[in-house]
Amino acid sequence: MANKKILVLGGDGFVGSHVMEELHGKGYECFSKSRRNGIDLTNQNAISEVFKEIIPDVIINCAAHVGGIHYLSEHSAEVLDDNLRMMLNLYQAVQKVCPEVTVINPISNCSYPGEANLHIEKEWWDGPVHKSVWAFANPKRMLQVISECYFMQYRLESINFFVPNAYGPGDYTDPNRTHALNGMIIRMLKAKENDDKEFVIWGSGKPTREWIYVKDLARMLVESIESQGLQIDPVNIAQNHAYAIRETAEMIKELCNFKGLLIFDENYQDGAPFKQLDDSFFRKKYPDFEYTPIRGGIADTITYYESVL
Repeated sequence: MANKKILVLGGDGFVGSHVMEELHGKGYECFSKSRRNGIDLTNQNAISEVFKEIIPDVIINCAAHVGGIHYLSEHSAEVLDDNLRMMLNLYQAVQKVCPEVTVINPISNCSYPGEANLHIEKEWWDGPVHKSVWAFANPKRMLQVISECYFMQYRLESINFFVPNAYGPGDYTDPNRTHALNGMIIRMLKAKENDDKEFVIWGSGKPTREWIYVKDLARMLVESIESQGLQIDPVNIAQNHAYAIRETAEMIKELCNFKGLLIFDENYQDGAPFKQLDDSFFRKKYPDFEYTPIRGGIADTITYYESVL
């Protein structure tokens, strides 16, 4: 399998950089392309030229315009436009240039219904996404639709996964752009440096989130190259365990040795109340996959941000 050529879109981003590291470790011939290294993924001609140059066997699609819920509110049209264009351009270019390729798509679990109590694959369409992530989550829903339509007409193969909220080293240092858990770590480290007596957490702290360490997510995406064929209906990359925001904040406080009080500011919106992925289907397909314990992952992430802030 290691003789396959793998193209990672968004390969220098948060998830993509860890995917590249995992691919290198397994001996794959891999290529990274993103806006940062000279390709505009909203331009179909630019994508087609890259595909003609590389002729990949597998494309891992980690490219996305992302941000926290406050960023999504302020940039909703831009986020919607960029993500839809990148998805459509990707599949149109694949169909024209390299139709034998397999596309692997991580799809954020925020695309599940906003009021769902447990995220079960067969219930994915049973309600609208939460309004706080409207601009990002609805295009992610369309990604599954796009991949299915291109299979129906052109037999283009895709492997789709639902992924929990990722955290870990290598993300943005701006807490408004980074993933939620990383944002809390960044802000708490700054509060510790400033010797603040209080740390304010946006929202009530009651919503629960399932977190995945980014290196685990990268391992799973790469493992799917070796163990999966066509998988258009998405499968949860799931642990079936969620943590309240309050509980997560308390772990970060302990592990970074912040001495101040945690204050929950309910003037900020909470986001979806519950995000936990059912792991029944995942465990049938990947019974031996092991996840990094959350305390170890948070400790590693704190160490990373202490080195870059």
